[in-house]
Amino acid sequence: MRPEDANIVVDSTYSRYHESDDDDSQSYISGQSLASSVTRYRYENGRRYHAYRDGSYYAPNDDTYSHYETIVHHLWLLTLDDKLYLAPIASPTHILDVGTGTGLWAVDMADAHPNAQILATDLSPTQSTTAPPNIRFEIDDAASEWTYPPESFDYIHVRGLTGCIRDWPFLYSQAYAHLQPGGYFEHAEFSVTTNADPDGTSVADKMYSTFSSTILSIGEEKTGQRFDTISHIGTWMRAAGFVDVVEQHFVWPIGPWPKDPKLKELGRWGERNWADGLEGWIMALYTRILGWKYEQVVEFVRAFRKVIKDRKNHYYQDVRVVYGRKPRVGEVVETPADKGEDAA
Repeated sequence: MRPEDANIVVDSTYSRYHESDDDDSQSYISGQSLASSVTRYRYENGRRYHAYRDGSYYAPNDDTYSHYETIVHHLWLLTLDDKLYLAPIASPTHILDVGTGTGLWAVDMADAHPNAQILATDLSPTQSTTAPPNIRFEIDDAASEWTYPPESFDYIHVRGLTGCIRDWPFLYSQAYAHLQPGGYFEHAEFSVTTNADPDGTSVADKMYSTFSSTILSIGEEKTGQRFDTISHIGTWMRAAGFVDVVEQHFVWPIGPWPKDPKLKELGRWGERNWADGLEGWIMALYTRILGWKYEQVVEFVRAFRKVIKDRKNHYYQDVRVVYGRKPRVGEVVETPADKGEDAA
């Protein structure tokens, strides 16, 4: 569902909704232990950050953020009806998960495909120590040149790396080079913008719009690690040489305000996504780059969380899953010029 096409019916009882109505015993919090002892870390403003390639990633790698990542993983599972991927792959044998985080997706994938060998990489060693035997975690920087032999994998997966990569076309070219012919590359991503009216006068419209524009400008003007990734995935994938590119659009409501049962459940977790993730999203960006004081960030988060939980508000964000196939050996691939289209 495209956000611009979304006509989501609001649940008339939402104004009386309370968080206590939720059954927190159903929270998707992993019971797996997390490794944290193989490297030093950067401690700052009460949060812990990766030390390898210090500053490359804006989010913390502490236990609080690890718990938050389980919320995001659950959101994706709800969105995709418990599927781990949408690409039409049957029995992948060599899988790469780029930027695995705590490794929840990779572990689930290893369980789902016990005969596959899975390599999962990240800047931080915060993955499970009780992973299945067919998975291997490695510390690596996805933005650097990949050192695996060409055509090592038949499926490569990326999820939620917006704001982390300076040269996305290069990463896509790396994925293409390291995929076997006929293999699939899949990228799932979220938008940092919402349906808030940038010209609106309400406190909520102003807060959501200001947040989005600030984050976008940090990536565009300060770090070079852009946050508008979601708008370019299909274009980058085709430019890298992938064919049969499919782009699917979804929405994550922020709050359980929709009447539709699935969207309501997504909204419940979408609210937790924003409320629990907000401080981790911005603490390093706002203090290191914008010069905010810790106390300013804490106060901003407090005020924003109040807006997030305000039952008068009906906001949502766009999420997308895009996948493409590397052409098979000898396959003739039509270019835009072949089709009489404008190659630009």
